Amino acid sequence: MQYKTEQKEKFTVITLLENSLSSNLVPELTELTTKIGATAPKNLVLNFAKVVRWELPVIEQLANAQQAFYDNNTSFVICCLSDSLQEVLDMTDYAEMMNMTPTESEAWDIVQMEEIERELLDSDDMEFSTQE
Repeated sequence: MQYKTEQKEKFTVITLLENSLSSNLVPELTELTTKIGATAPKNLVLNFAKVVRWELPVIEQLANAQQAFYDNNTSFVICCLSDSLQEVLDMTDYAEMMNMTPTESEAWDIVQMEEIERELLDSDDMEFSTQE
């Protein structure tokens, strides 16, 4: 599987260079997402701008990978799906579960907002006072 990797401060962008993602690429895709999830920065944006076709096992793997990222308090966003990919996805139960944006810029925004949200929720220095 061919792809291009770009490191940012808070996330990694992987642009898939394949135009078709068939089920035989699932092990390689699993290895790639697992590797990204284990190294800093652990947040992932997958850019599908060049992909025009994908098979159900790929969608299933991406849904599982996304869940693993969120279970580990990291972000996983897919962006730039073509209409043909969106049509295939809409025929599955995964369409509502997956975190997707139309553009890479919007995916970056999602990752950064989720990072801020996690920092605020994990902050120990937030004190709530009650007045009596």
